[in-house]
Amino acid sequence: MSKTQALAPVSILGNINSPADIKDLSLAELYELAGEIRDTIVQTVSKTGGHLAPSLGVVELTLALHSVFDTPDDKLIWDVGHQAYAHKIITGRREQFATLRQYKGLSGFPKFNESEYDAFETGHSSTSISAALGITLAKHIKKSNNRAIAVIGDGSMTAGMAFEALNQAGHLDKNLIVILNDNEMSISPNVGAVSSFLSRKLSGKTMSRIKAHLVEKLQISDVGENILNILRKSEESFKSFFTPGMLYEAFNFDYIGPIDGHSLEDLTETLETVRDNAQGPVLIHVLTKKGKGYGPAEKNPDVFHGLGPFDISSGKPHQTKGVPVSYTEVFGNTMVKMAEKDPAIIAISAAMVGGTGLKKFAQKFPDRFFDVGISEQHAVTFAAGLATEGMRPVVAIYSSFFQRSLDQIIHDICLPNLPVTLAIDRAGVVGDDGPSHHGIFDLSYLRFIPNMIVLAPKDEKELQDMLFTAVQHNGPVAVRYPRGPGIGIPLGKKLKKLAIGRGELMLEGEDVLLLPIGNSVYPALEAAEGLKKVGINAAVINPRFIKPMDADLICYWGEKCGKVITIEDNVRQGGFGSAVLELFSRHKLYGLKTCSLGHPDTFIEQGPQSTLLKNSHVDTPSIIRAAMKVMDKE
Repeated sequence: MSKTQALAPVSILGNINSPADIKDLSLAELYELAGEIRDTIVQTVSKTGGHLAPSLGVVELTLALHSVFDTPDDKLIWDVGHQAYAHKIITGRREQFATLRQYKGLSGFPKFNESEYDAFETGHSSTSISAALGITLAKHIKKSNNRAIAVIGDGSMTAGMAFEALNQAGHLDKNLIVILNDNEMSISPNVGAVSSFLSRKLSGKTMSRIKAHLVEKLQISDVGENILNILRKSEESFKSFFTPGMLYEAFNFDYIGPIDGHSLEDLTETLETVRDNAQGPVLIHVLTKKGKGYGPAEKNPDVFHGLGPFDISSGKPHQTKGVPVSYTEVFGNTMVKMAEKDPAIIAISAAMVGGTGLKKFAQKFPDRFFDVGISEQHAVTFAAGLATEGMRPVVAIYSSFFQRSLDQIIHDICLPNLPVTLAIDRAGVVGDDGPSHHGIFDLSYLRFIPNMIVLAPKDEKELQDMLFTAVQHNGPVAVRYPRGPGIGIPLGKKLKKLAIGRGELMLEGEDVLLLPIGNSVYPALEAAEGLKKVGINAAVINPRFIKPMDADLICYWGEKCGKVITIEDNVRQGGFGSAVLELFSRHKLYGLKTCSLGHPDTFIEQGPQSTLLKNSHVDTPSIIRAAMKVMDKE
């Protein structure tokens, strides 16, 4: 054996195929394993993209949870799922981890069909406590002693749903465990250490027995009860002085922490104590460092929260030369441009300042920018309140997250007809984040609401004009635009106000009318060029408005051609195509031959946007085939 072979390190991770394989590892081996897992995560995400910083921050916590609890019988629920990569690696998916977020590969989020260790499917935030409480109650009814553990981040804890769950959990008083993964709190080392020591010792076996014995003896007399009340108040005051536990104690949770989330000793001791002794709901406050173990992610955790492929040595993303500016960047720059001239324009984000392109706005107009946290419902109603006082608020949220605020959109914006603009980013399929993040429902859930105007730009220049139009309209407007780069159209120096409900005839033709919306317009124009080669002259209209539609323009050309194909990056059910069919019905155009292209009645898997559009038959070749079919020229 050569010297090189003799010194080759032995991989611990290579022998980990389930949580059972980590239970007998020594503390030193667990720390070594944590390092190997971090290397694996960095190496993989540098190629696939993903949520790097959140997953790096919870490696020790993941190992401690799987070491102490008997998963999958004990249920581990990861809120959002951003931090579940280490969990995936040690639960039998190590060899498949290189396929993370790839087409037909591992999901970036927990999925039932991937593993029995994924106890709940999560892609949107703040659901873990509710789900874990439901599981806890079900186990109680079935007389099972297994536990449910929710791991929720401090960001997710800003959402009202998390507090609704805490409220019910405290009322029901069952053995629920909540881990608050806090990677943002600033707390000095001394106070953190004292708090960790106090919380663990005050909840330990010996202290629990002493407290129980004191209670039993002192409750015998009225004097003893008074002494006991004083002792209780003293303990609560003592803990609250050193810890932020008062809030959770008010929900009837036993608060423990803060605990060093990178100390396997502290974590395992605390978790074992809670597992063996806790009665009723418990919240364990764990302090972690986002991006732990990878320098660039530790320095810029926001940048490395979710990103595409990058260079490991520098931490810089791989750049594709010649790519047009993104729709998101155009939105952000246009917001700044409009706000410079209109002091009534307000920008609102729900914990996605960078993701929605609002960083420049926030820096230039700090008094007119508000990040409300992961609180989409609040963001919408907050905007409604601003609008009642003459402001022109623009709420920028991803399409899939706007779903959470549908009631507020209906009741608080559209019913009173307030001038609020919804900037719907990531509309359509978004790619590798998969079904929980695709924005393929917004046309369907917005167009049925009275007073709501809905637009979709064909390119980045038209996005500018639509935003300008929206903020000047005296009522609610939604502008939906896709993820990724624009078409490469030069941006206009002067913003143009569009006529409400007026479309744009892009190409004349007499054989078939193509009605694409938003990012389907240019594929439809390409399809028209292809159809011309086989003797089919297609008319192409850019409707611009999903609601209200340009009835005169669409009906005229629909009747002239006699054959109509709608194309949309949205589900067919209730979407743009449905709206066009309703339009034809209202105008008694019953003899038209129609075809609606859009996403089918299923949740769309993860994969490149081009692949997903092809699979749903809304790309250029699919439009050509659909036209050939309606023309009976297959």
